[in-house]
Amino acid sequence: MNRYNSDNNFKRQEIMALAITDATFDEVVLKSDKPVMVDFWAAWCGPCRMVGPIIDQISEEYAGKVVVGKVDVDANQEFAAKYGVRNIPTVLVFHNGEVVGKQVGVAPKQTYADSLDALL
Repeated sequence: MNRYNSDNNFKRQEIMALAITDATFDEVVLKSDKPVMVDFWAAWCGPCRMVGPIIDQISEEYAGKVVVGKVDVDANQEFAAKYGVRNIPTVLVFHNGEVVGKQVGVAPKQTYADSLDALL
């Protein structure tokens, strides 16, 4: 998606991953009719800051085909506990409400893309 800024220069507008909370997890993730990638992260986590931009890129590249979101585990602990997230970053892939993929720690972008491509 592109937009002009105030100087009429072409400026790219990035699509960011959706912020998911304990209150929205069921509706956004478990009831989705599309595959869902969820990044469990925290602001103080260095490796999480490395994975974050990758997840945002995945969100942009798979827009319309996949739901991509992030759960801040400090503010939303219910589903992190339910799915046994003990280390962050942990990225879970859901399909039809079930976990079908898991990546703990930092991985190359292609690793995340491959887990989604297998479901599309």
